[in-house]
Amino acid sequence: MTKKLLALIFGGLFFLLSTSAQPLPQTARQALLEMFFSKTSGTFEKHLPQATRAALRKAGASGPSMLDGFSAITTQLSVRGQQLQTFEAGPILISIEDPVAHTKFEITVERDDLRGDEDEIELSFHGYKDGETQTAGTKVRFTFTMKQEAGSWRLNEVTVAVGVSLTDPAFLKAMETGMKATSASGQMSASAPSTLAAMSATNEASAVGGVRMLNTAEVTYAAAYPTRGFTCVLSDLGGMGGGAPNEHQAMLIDPRLAGGKKNGYVFALSGCNGNPAYRYSISAMPADPSSGTRAFCSDESAVIRSSPDGKAGSCLSAGKPLQ
Repeated sequence: MTKKLLALIFGGLFFLLSTSAQPLPQTARQALLEMFFSKTSGTFEKHLPQATRAALRKAGASGPSMLDGFSAITTQLSVRGQQLQTFEAGPILISIEDPVAHTKFEITVERDDLRGDEDEIELSFHGYKDGETQTAGTKVRFTFTMKQEAGSWRLNEVTVAVGVSLTDPAFLKAMETGMKATSASGQMSASAPSTLAAMSATNEASAVGGVRMLNTAEVTYAAAYPTRGFTCVLSDLGGMGGGAPNEHQAMLIDPRLAGGKKNGYVFALSGCNGNPAYRYSISAMPADPSSGTRAFCSDESAVIRSSPDGKAGSCLSAGKPLQ
């Protein structure tokens, strides 16, 4: 009796151990992370639908080339001292932190809806400087639709939505801060009409919003076209004239911003180093003295800085972060 009991106990333990040793099936979220961040050759293509893979082969393109683009960007982040983490569970999918600059960029999971053999994963983007949000009022949503095919999760559809909330408390606070700073600067003539001062302050608030929009557009563009990375051509981020989005008309910003001049400010992109580009700089300076007093700038850290002399060069080299 004792021998039979021991045999049953050990048999049950062996069954439990052998069962627990088997790996759990990969989730759609794990497949998405593996697709974009694995350094194993062929992993990107592995998670594409069979029809897409066939079309890529006919066109002479390859999944690994896209994967190489993402790998290059993540490698450069590590070289520059930025800490990149990915999470297979929880509200955060990706976190990029620069302890020197006190900046953080996060991609969070807004929803993960599993329905049978289909999973919709909606992601949002957030930038921080010293714990303060740098993406106030701007909302970017990526929805990845993953479907089961031949026993693995495949990326079937990507939907991009970009919006600006004019009632977001953080956006309104940033606008108010910009207007107060302009009023307190004392750089405008005391005889200038109050309406001109108000217009200047409004232009500055709009310029800050434009820089935020460009930061968001750059991140979206690099994710959509990993072989290019970031872009230093404003028109690449625009293109509302029709047709499907592509790397030369990504349809992420409005036509005026894509044209480089909006609400009295001139916008420019520069510093797109590497192939794919892993860095960029944004500058926004007054078109003339009556348009505004300060210049604004930013880069891949998403931190927005300003310069009281209104010059883009000064802002890029020694601008102070907005408070």
